[in-house]
Amino acid sequence: MDYPTSHHAANSPVSGVLVHLTRQLSRQVPLVRDCCFPGLDPIPYRCRTLLEQKHSSIHDMRLSIAICALAILCGVVSPQEHQLTPGAPDSFIIGRHTFIDVGPPNDFYELFLVTPSANGALIDKVTLTPAGDACSMPAKVEITSASIAESPAKLLGTANPCTIPEKELRSELKRCKNCLVFSGANVAMQVQCRVEIRIIRSDILDKDMFDPKPNTPKHTSWTMQLLARLDEPFGPEVLDKPMFPTVVEEDPPVKDEQSSPISLDLGAGKYDVLFKDAPHRPSDLYRAAQIKPAIPSVYLQSSTPFQPIKPILPKYPPIARVAHVDGAVTFKIAVDANGGVRDITFDSGSPLLRGVVKEAVSSWRFTEEAFNQQVQATVGFALNCANKSK
Repeated sequence: MDYPTSHHAANSPVSGVLVHLTRQLSRQVPLVRDCCFPGLDPIPYRCRTLLEQKHSSIHDMRLSIAICALAILCGVVSPQEHQLTPGAPDSFIIGRHTFIDVGPPNDFYELFLVTPSANGALIDKVTLTPAGDACSMPAKVEITSASIAESPAKLLGTANPCTIPEKELRSELKRCKNCLVFSGANVAMQVQCRVEIRIIRSDILDKDMFDPKPNTPKHTSWTMQLLARLDEPFGPEVLDKPMFPTVVEEDPPVKDEQSSPISLDLGAGKYDVLFKDAPHRPSDLYRAAQIKPAIPSVYLQSSTPFQPIKPILPKYPPIARVAHVDGAVTFKIAVDANGGVRDITFDSGSPLLRGVVKEAVSSWRFTEEAFNQQVQATVGFALNCANKSK
Protein backbone atom coordinates (compact mmCIF):
# COMPACT_ATOMS: atom_id res chain seq x y z
CA MET A 1 0.00 0.00 0.00
CA ASP A 2 1.06 3.65 -0.42
CA TYR A 3 1.73 5.65 2.77
CA PRO A 4 0.64 9.26 3.23
CA THR A 5 3.26 11.96 3.40
CA SER A 6 3.40 14.85 5.84
CA HIS A 7 2.53 18.36 4.69
CA HIS A 8 6.11 19.49 5.34
CA ALA A 9 7.65 16.76 3.22
CA ALA A 10 5.24 17.26 0.35
CA ASN A 11 6.40 20.87 -0.03
CA SER A 12 10.03 19.91 -0.74
CA PRO A 13 11.26 18.71 -4.18
CA VAL A 14 13.91 16.56 -2.49
CA SER A 15 11.39 15.00 -0.18
CA GLY A 16 9.09 14.35 -3.15
CA VAL A 17 11.72 12.08 -4.71
CA LEU A 18 12.33 10.38 -1.37
CA VAL A 19 8.65 9.74 -0.88
CA HIS A 20 8.36 8.21 -4.36
CA LEU A 21 11.28 5.84 -3.67
CA THR A 22 9.89 5.08 -0.26
CA ARG A 23 6.55 4.06 -1.71
CA GLN A 24 8.23 1.75 -4.19
CA LEU A 25 10.47 0.12 -1.61
CA SER A 26 7.86 0.00 1.11
CA ARG A 27 5.84 -2.47 -0.94
CA GLN A 28 8.62 -4.94 -0.18
CA VAL A 29 10.08 -3.60 3.05
CA PRO A 30 7.52 -1.85 5.30
CA LEU A 31 10.29 -0.76 7.67
CA VAL A 32 11.22 2.07 5.30
CA ARG A 33 8.19 3.98 6.40
CA ASP A 34 9.30 3.64 10.00
CA CYS A 35 12.66 5.12 9.11
CA CYS A 36 11.39 8.06 7.08
CA PHE A 37 8.45 9.20 9.16
CA PRO A 38 8.64 10.72 12.67
CA GLY A 39 7.54 9.25 15.92
CA LEU A 40 9.45 5.95 15.85
CA ASP A 41 12.82 4.66 17.00
CA PRO A 42 16.04 6.39 15.86
CA ILE A 43 17.09 5.68 12.25
CA PRO A 44 20.56 4.32 13.04
CA TYR A 45 19.07 1.48 15.08
CA ARG A 46 16.69 0.56 12.24
CA CYS A 47 19.53 0.54 9.73
CA ARG A 48 21.66 -1.67 11.92
CA THR A 49 18.77 -4.06 12.30
CA LEU A 50 18.32 -4.34 8.54
CA LEU A 51 22.03 -4.84 7.87
CA GLU A 52 22.29 -7.56 10.49
CA GLN A 53 19.46 -9.56 8.95
CA LYS A 54 20.32 -12.74 6.94
CA HIS A 55 19.28 -12.29 3.36
CA SER A 56 18.61 -15.10 0.99
CA SER A 57 19.91 -13.37 -2.09
CA ILE A 58 22.19 -10.64 -3.41
CA HIS A 59 19.07 -8.82 -4.44
CA ASP A 60 17.91 -8.63 -0.82
CA MET A 61 21.32 -7.37 0.30
CA ARG A 62 21.33 -4.61 -2.31
CA LEU A 63 17.81 -3.70 -1.38
CA SER A 64 18.78 -3.43 2.29
CA ILE A 65 21.69 -1.13 1.48
CA ALA A 66 19.39 1.07 -0.61
CA ILE A 67 16.87 1.18 2.19
CA CYS A 68 19.50 2.25 4.73
CA ALA A 69 20.82 4.98 2.45
CA LEU A 70 17.31 6.20 1.88
CA ALA A 71 16.53 6.14 5.61
CA ILE A 72 19.64 8.14 6.50
CA LEU A 73 18.83 10.73 3.83
CA CYS A 74 15.27 10.94 5.14
CA GLY A 75 16.64 11.48 8.63
CA VAL A 76 18.71 14.42 7.42
CA VAL A 77 15.93 16.12 5.47
CA SER A 78 12.79 15.44 7.46
CA PRO A 79 13.58 17.10 10.81
CA GLN A 80 14.34 20.37 9.08
CA GLU A 81 11.05 20.33 7.25
CA HIS A 82 8.87 19.32 10.17
CA GLN A 83 9.33 22.80 11.68
CA LEU A 84 8.09 25.70 9.61
CA THR A 85 10.06 28.82 10.56
CA PRO A 86 7.79 31.86 11.06
CA GLY A 87 8.80 34.91 9.06
CA ALA A 88 9.99 38.06 10.81
CA PRO A 89 7.02 40.24 11.88
CA ASP A 90 6.32 43.39 9.88
CA SER A 91 5.08 45.27 12.97
CA PHE A 92 5.59 45.08 16.71
CA ILE A 93 4.84 46.82 20.02
CA ILE A 94 7.34 47.38 22.81
CA GLY A 95 6.48 48.37 26.37
CA ARG A 96 9.26 49.75 28.59
CA HIS A 97 8.89 50.36 32.32
CA THR A 98 11.86 52.40 33.54
CA PHE A 99 12.42 52.70 37.27
CA ILE A 100 14.89 54.82 39.26
CA ASP A 101 15.67 55.22 42.95
CA VAL A 102 15.09 59.00 43.02
CA GLY A 103 11.84 60.87 42.69
CA PRO A 104 8.89 60.97 42.78
CA PRO A 105 8.00 59.95 40.21
CA ASN A 106 10.12 56.79 40.36
CA ASP A 107 8.50 54.96 37.46
CA PHE A 108 8.05 55.85 33.81
CA TYR A 109 6.09 53.95 31.18
CA GLU A 110 6.65 54.03 27.43
CA LEU A 111 5.05 52.31 24.46
CA PHE A 112 6.52 52.06 20.98
CA LEU A 113 4.04 51.03 18.29
CA VAL A 114 6.05 50.25 15.14
CA THR A 115 4.26 49.73 11.82
CA PRO A 116 5.45 49.69 8.19
CA SER A 117 5.10 52.80 6.05
CA ALA A 118 5.78 53.64 2.41
CA ASN A 119 9.23 55.03 3.25
CA GLY A 120 10.26 52.81 6.15
CA ALA A 121 8.48 52.65 9.49
CA LEU A 122 6.10 54.79 11.53
CA ILE A 123 6.70 54.90 15.29
CA ASP A 124 3.96 56.05 17.65
CA LYS A 125 5.40 56.67 21.10
CA VAL A 126 3.32 56.94 24.25
CA THR A 127 4.87 58.19 27.50
CA LEU A 128 2.88 57.80 30.71
CA THR A 129 4.18 59.47 33.86
CA PRO A 130 2.57 58.86 37.26
CA ALA A 131 1.84 61.83 39.47
CA GLY A 132 4.86 63.16 41.35
CA ASP A 133 2.34 64.66 43.73
CA ALA A 134 -1.28 65.60 43.29
CA CYS A 135 -0.68 69.36 43.67
CA SER A 136 2.23 70.22 41.39
CA MET A 137 3.00 67.23 39.15
CA PRO A 138 -0.16 65.36 38.11
CA ALA A 139 -0.19 62.20 36.00
CA LYS A 140 0.65 62.91 32.39
CA VAL A 141 0.24 61.22 28.99
CA GLU A 142 2.20 62.27 25.91
CA ILE A 143 1.62 60.81 22.44
CA THR A 144 4.10 61.61 19.68
CA SER A 145 4.96 60.13 16.29
CA ALA A 146 8.02 59.91 14.06
CA SER A 147 9.00 58.30 10.78
CA ILE A 148 12.31 56.58 10.09
CA ALA A 149 13.88 55.19 6.93
CA GLU A 150 14.32 51.63 8.21
CA SER A 151 11.51 49.13 7.80
CA PRO A 152 10.36 47.17 10.87
CA ALA A 153 12.21 44.10 9.54
CA LYS A 154 15.43 46.10 9.18
CA LEU A 155 15.03 47.48 12.69
CA LEU A 156 14.90 43.93 14.02
CA GLY A 157 18.16 43.13 12.24
CA THR A 158 19.16 39.50 11.97
CA ALA A 159 17.04 38.48 14.98
CA ASN A 160 13.56 37.07 14.52
CA PRO A 161 11.57 37.49 17.75
CA CYS A 162 9.29 34.64 16.68
CA THR A 163 12.12 32.09 16.77
CA ILE A 164 14.01 33.08 19.94
CA PRO A 165 13.90 30.00 22.20
CA GLU A 166 11.80 30.49 25.30
CA LYS A 167 14.41 28.65 27.36
CA GLU A 168 17.06 31.24 26.50
CA LEU A 169 14.73 34.10 27.42
CA ARG A 170 13.92 32.54 30.79
CA SER A 171 17.61 32.01 31.46
CA GLU A 172 18.37 35.70 30.87
CA LEU A 173 15.51 36.77 33.15
CA LYS A 174 16.96 34.64 35.97
CA ARG A 175 20.53 35.94 35.68
CA CYS A 176 20.34 38.32 38.63
CA LYS A 177 17.66 37.15 41.05
CA ASN A 178 19.50 38.23 44.21
CA CYS A 179 21.19 41.36 42.85
CA LEU A 180 20.60 44.82 44.27
CA VAL A 181 19.11 46.80 41.38
CA PHE A 182 18.50 50.52 41.96
CA SER A 183 17.44 51.44 38.45
CA GLY A 184 16.75 49.69 35.18
CA ALA A 185 13.98 48.78 32.77
CA ASN A 186 11.55 45.92 32.28
CA VAL A 187 10.83 45.44 28.59
CA ALA A 188 8.13 43.44 26.82
CA MET A 189 7.85 43.04 23.04
CA GLN A 190 4.57 41.89 21.51
CA VAL A 191 4.71 40.33 18.03
CA GLN A 192 2.38 38.35 15.81
CA CYS A 193 3.96 34.97 14.98
CA ARG A 194 1.65 33.33 12.45
CA VAL A 195 -1.61 32.78 14.37
CA GLU A 196 0.00 33.26 17.78
CA ILE A 197 0.68 36.51 19.64
CA ARG A 198 4.00 36.22 21.46
CA ILE A 199 5.31 38.44 24.26
CA ILE A 200 9.08 38.47 24.76
CA ARG A 201 10.28 39.86 28.09
CA SER A 202 13.73 41.06 29.11
CA ASP A 203 15.15 42.90 32.10
CA ILE A 204 17.71 45.66 31.59
CA LEU A 205 19.71 46.13 34.78
CA ASP A 206 21.55 49.25 35.93
CA LYS A 207 24.87 47.56 35.18
CA ASP A 208 23.70 46.98 31.59
CA MET A 209 23.19 50.72 31.25
CA PHE A 210 26.12 52.14 33.21
CA ASP A 211 28.85 49.49 33.57
CA PRO A 212 31.60 49.80 30.89
CA LYS A 213 31.82 45.98 30.77
CA PRO A 214 28.32 44.80 31.69
CA ASN A 215 28.47 41.32 30.13
CA THR A 216 24.88 41.75 28.96
CA PRO A 217 23.38 38.53 27.56
CA LYS A 218 22.67 38.22 23.85
CA HIS A 219 18.92 38.80 23.64
CA THR A 220 18.90 41.59 26.24
CA SER A 221 21.71 43.33 24.36
CA TRP A 222 19.71 43.07 21.12
CA THR A 223 16.68 44.57 22.88
CA MET A 224 18.76 47.50 24.15
CA GLN A 225 20.11 48.22 20.66
CA LEU A 226 16.60 48.15 19.20
CA LEU A 227 15.29 50.54 21.86
CA ALA A 228 18.22 52.90 21.32
CA ARG A 229 17.25 53.18 17.66
CA LEU A 230 13.58 53.74 18.50
CA ASP A 231 14.51 56.47 21.01
CA GLU A 232 16.55 58.49 18.52
CA PRO A 233 13.71 60.43 16.79
CA PHE A 234 12.17 61.51 20.11
CA GLY A 235 14.99 63.25 21.96
CA PRO A 236 16.06 62.65 25.58
CA GLU A 237 14.99 59.43 27.32
CA VAL A 238 13.22 59.59 30.67
CA LEU A 239 16.49 59.10 32.59
CA ASP A 240 18.07 62.00 30.68
CA LYS A 241 15.34 64.47 31.58
CA PRO A 242 15.60 66.84 34.59
CA MET A 243 15.22 65.10 37.94
CA PHE A 244 12.63 67.66 39.07
CA PRO A 245 10.28 68.59 36.22
CA THR A 246 9.49 72.25 35.74
CA VAL A 247 6.06 73.10 37.07
CA VAL A 248 3.95 74.84 34.45
CA GLU A 249 2.78 78.14 35.89
CA GLU A 250 -0.25 78.35 33.64
CA ASP A 251 -2.46 75.66 32.19
CA PRO A 252 -1.11 74.41 28.84
CA PRO A 253 -3.57 74.10 25.96
CA VAL A 254 -5.42 70.78 26.14
CA LYS A 255 -5.00 68.53 23.11
CA ASP A 256 -8.08 66.59 22.10
CA GLU A 257 -6.50 63.16 21.87
CA GLN A 258 -9.08 61.22 23.85
CA SER A 259 -10.79 59.94 20.71
CA SER A 260 -7.62 58.78 18.93
CA PRO A 261 -7.27 54.99 18.42
CA ILE A 262 -4.21 54.84 20.66
CA SER A 263 -5.96 56.74 23.44
CA LEU A 264 -9.00 54.48 23.23
CA ASP A 265 -6.77 51.40 23.40
CA LEU A 266 -4.92 52.84 26.40
CA GLY A 267 -8.13 53.49 28.28
CA ALA A 268 -9.45 50.02 27.41
CA GLY A 269 -6.36 48.35 28.90
CA LYS A 270 -5.05 46.90 25.63
CA TYR A 271 -1.42 47.45 26.61
CA ASP A 272 -1.66 46.53 30.31
CA VAL A 273 -0.39 43.00 29.59
CA LEU A 274 3.02 44.44 28.66
CA PHE A 275 3.44 45.83 32.18
CA LYS A 276 2.05 42.95 34.23
CA ASP A 277 4.56 43.24 37.13
CA ALA A 278 4.82 47.05 37.18
CA PRO A 279 3.43 49.20 40.05
CA HIS A 280 0.99 50.95 37.71
CA ARG A 281 -1.19 49.95 34.78
CA PRO A 282 -1.18 52.17 31.67
CA SER A 283 -4.98 52.22 31.63
CA ASP A 284 -5.05 53.63 35.18
CA LEU A 285 -2.40 56.22 34.38
CA TYR A 286 -4.29 57.28 31.27
CA ARG A 287 -7.51 57.80 33.23
CA ALA A 288 -5.65 59.68 35.99
CA ALA A 289 -4.15 62.02 33.41
CA GLN A 290 -7.65 62.99 32.22
CA ILE A 291 -8.43 64.53 35.62
CA LYS A 292 -7.75 68.24 35.47
CA PRO A 293 -5.41 69.27 38.32
CA ALA A 294 -6.34 72.00 40.78
CA ILE A 295 -5.22 75.47 39.77
CA PRO A 296 -3.44 77.51 42.46
CA SER A 297 -4.66 81.04 43.04
CA VAL A 298 -3.16 84.35 44.12
CA TYR A 299 -5.38 87.17 45.37
CA LEU A 300 -5.24 90.55 47.12
CA GLN A 301 -6.60 89.82 50.58
CA SER A 302 -6.53 93.37 51.95
CA SER A 303 -5.09 96.86 51.40
CA THR A 304 -5.74 99.55 53.95
CA PRO A 305 -6.36 102.43 54.17
CA PHE A 306 -5.89 102.79 50.37
CA GLN A 307 -6.49 100.46 47.48
CA PRO A 308 -4.03 100.22 44.56
CA ILE A 309 -5.21 101.06 41.04
CA LYS A 310 -5.65 97.81 39.07
CA PRO A 311 -2.97 95.95 41.02
CA ILE A 312 -0.86 93.35 39.23
CA LEU A 313 -0.79 90.16 41.28
CA PRO A 314 2.27 87.91 41.50
CA LYS A 315 2.43 84.49 39.85
CA TYR A 316 2.65 81.44 42.06
CA PRO A 317 6.35 80.44 42.24
CA PRO A 318 6.90 76.90 40.87
CA ILE A 319 9.31 76.05 43.69
CA ALA A 320 6.64 77.01 46.23
CA ARG A 321 4.12 74.73 44.52
CA VAL A 322 6.54 71.80 44.61
CA ALA A 323 7.25 72.52 48.28
CA HIS A 324 3.49 72.83 49.00
CA VAL A 325 3.93 76.34 50.39
CA ASP A 326 0.89 78.59 50.57
CA GLY A 327 -0.57 81.18 52.93
CA ALA A 328 -0.58 84.97 53.34
CA VAL A 329 2.22 87.47 52.85
CA THR A 330 1.73 90.70 54.84
CA PHE A 331 3.75 93.86 54.15
CA LYS A 332 3.86 97.64 54.40
CA ILE A 333 4.10 99.92 51.37
CA ALA A 334 5.59 103.43 51.45
CA VAL A 335 3.89 105.44 48.70
CA ASP A 336 5.92 108.26 47.12
CA ALA A 337 4.76 111.71 46.05
CA ASN A 338 3.68 110.47 42.61
CA GLY A 339 1.62 107.49 43.79
CA GLY A 340 4.31 104.93 43.10
CA VAL A 341 5.86 102.46 45.55
CA ARG A 342 8.97 103.81 47.28
CA ASP A 343 9.62 100.94 49.70
CA ILE A 344 8.23 97.55 50.81
CA THR A 345 8.68 96.09 54.29
CA PHE A 346 7.55 92.51 54.98
CA ASP A 347 5.82 91.63 58.25
CA SER A 348 5.14 87.92 57.61
CA GLY A 349 4.98 85.25 54.94
CA SER A 350 7.14 82.51 53.47
CA PRO A 351 10.49 83.59 51.98
CA LEU A 352 9.55 81.46 48.91
CA LEU A 353 6.64 83.86 48.27
CA ARG A 354 8.15 87.22 49.20
CA GLY A 355 10.26 87.62 46.07
CA VAL A 356 7.35 87.45 43.61
CA VAL A 357 5.28 89.70 45.88
CA LYS A 358 7.95 92.40 45.90
CA GLU A 359 8.36 92.20 42.13
CA ALA A 360 4.62 92.57 41.50
CA VAL A 361 3.88 95.22 44.17
CA SER A 362 6.73 97.44 42.94
CA SER A 363 4.61 98.23 39.89
CA TRP A 364 1.50 99.24 41.85
CA ARG A 365 0.09 102.76 41.58
CA PHE A 366 -2.13 104.62 44.09
CA THR A 367 -4.53 107.53 43.84
CA GLU A 368 -3.63 111.04 44.99
CA GLU A 369 -4.94 110.65 48.54
CA ALA A 370 -2.30 107.94 49.16
CA PHE A 371 0.65 110.14 48.13
CA ASN A 372 3.40 110.09 50.80
CA GLN A 373 1.28 107.70 52.89
CA GLN A 374 1.78 104.18 54.22
CA VAL A 375 -0.38 101.24 53.16
CA GLN A 376 -0.77 97.88 54.93
CA ALA A 377 -1.48 95.04 52.48
CA THR A 378 -1.79 91.26 52.41
CA VAL A 379 -1.53 88.96 49.37
CA GLY A 380 -2.84 85.39 49.71
CA PHE A 381 -1.52 82.25 48.01
CA ALA A 382 -3.69 79.09 47.83
CA LEU A 383 -2.71 75.74 46.31
CA ASN A 384 -6.36 74.65 46.22
CA CYS A 385 -5.16 71.07 46.45
CA ALA A 386 -7.07 68.78 48.80
CA ASN A 387 -4.26 66.17 48.86
CA LYS A 388 -1.39 68.50 49.70
CA SER A 389 1.09 67.36 52.34
CA LYS A 390 1.14 69.30 55.57
